[in-house]
Amino acid sequence: MYLSAKDILLIVLAFSILWITIFLSWAIYYVAMILKEVKKVMADVRNKFELVDKILMTLKEKLEHTSSYMKLFVDAALSVTQFLKERKVEMSEKAKKKK
Repeated sequence: MYLSAKDILLIVLAFSILWITIFLSWAIYYVAMILKEVKKVMADVRNKFELVDKILMTLKEKLEHTSSYMKLFVDAALSVTQFLKERKVEMSEKAKKKK
């Protein structure tokens, strides 16, 4: 059986097309796997952001509730400092009277 130049060209083209097809299939598969991993990473990032958002909302709520009690704490601290000042003045007056 005699192969002409055209027959050899067609066989080479067929093998070339076969290898190009295999390479493109391999490349598409890896691109699909990369996109799948990116999707997983994005889902994890989204979950982490939701967790951070929940934590920040909880902190905000706690600070809002604490701020309502803060006035009581400030008033109590002012009363204690006022009492201590008055007591210091009384103690110094008693010490002056004893001399």
